[in-house]
Amino acid sequence: MLKKFFQSTLRKIKQMEKNNIKFGFFGTSEFSVYVLEEMKKNGLVPSLIVSTPDKPSGRKLIISPTLTKKWAEKEKIEYIQPKSLRTREAFDEIKNKDVDFDVFIVASYGKIIPKDILEIPKFGTLNVHPSLLPKLRGSSPIQSSILTEEETGVTIIKLDEEVDHGPILSQEKIEIEWPPYADELEKLCGEVGGKMLSKILPDWVKGKLSELPQNHERATFTTKVEKSDGEINLADTPQKNLRKIRAFNVWPGAFYFENINGSKKRIVVKKARVENNELVLERIIPEGKKEMDYKDFLRGLK
Repeated sequence: MLKKFFQSTLRKIKQMEKNNIKFGFFGTSEFSVYVLEEMKKNGLVPSLIVSTPDKPSGRKLIISPTLTKKWAEKEKIEYIQPKSLRTREAFDEIKNKDVDFDVFIVASYGKIIPKDILEIPKFGTLNVHPSLLPKLRGSSPIQSSILTEEETGVTIIKLDEEVDHGPILSQEKIEIEWPPYADELEKLCGEVGGKMLSKILPDWVKGKLSELPQNHERATFTTKVEKSDGEINLADTPQKNLRKIRAFNVWPGAFYFENINGSKKRIVVKKARVENNELVLERIIPEGKKEMDYKDFLRGLK
């Protein structure tokens, strides 16, 4: 009974420590929301969310809120959406909040954060990056890992002024069948990142966590994904095409062109596998049509 009492008391103390951490969260995408949700499960809720401005989306280009803005509204958390953080107005808007921030968390924010903002919190700014840094720095680590690696993971670093360059605080490999689809990997990395933050933040703000400098000589870099990157050549190796299909299943979508009744049509491949060293298409979206089974598409061509 005494042992259970002490264990219960220890859990309560740890939970109180988490609840007392005051942090701001910079994020925009679905990855950001996965991180936020996992942190919330562990008793960590931001005092402020900083997101990018609403922007047009969909075929009709309707102005739509970011996913983190939606999350903030649902959770009744204050949020701001500055066009740029490189202005005095943006700095003052964050600095003058009635919150003595312990730390900032950045997870897929999408904009450069200047040094003066990184240094507002007492314990600096941490970043959740979905790769095994120093590998795959930059804007597309999830897609790039599927295209070029055999594994990946999540790294938490202390941000400095260079891209994904700061010292490592925590790093974990991801357990998933390879190569995964990008949306599956994004979700898993976000959830793992949220759990990692929930575990290390209490020690970080108490000065109990050591920093490990990255080996910058081993750094590799990713580039921004362009719409044209999604095109596949069915004559390429099955594994190469499978990686592209799975890496780009969210955006821009892997696609090839097919001549149908004398007209060149774009075929987006949503799902595929490799079987007996051959690429097997499973689900596609023919140009101008809804998603369908690839076998049904072939029957329609006869």
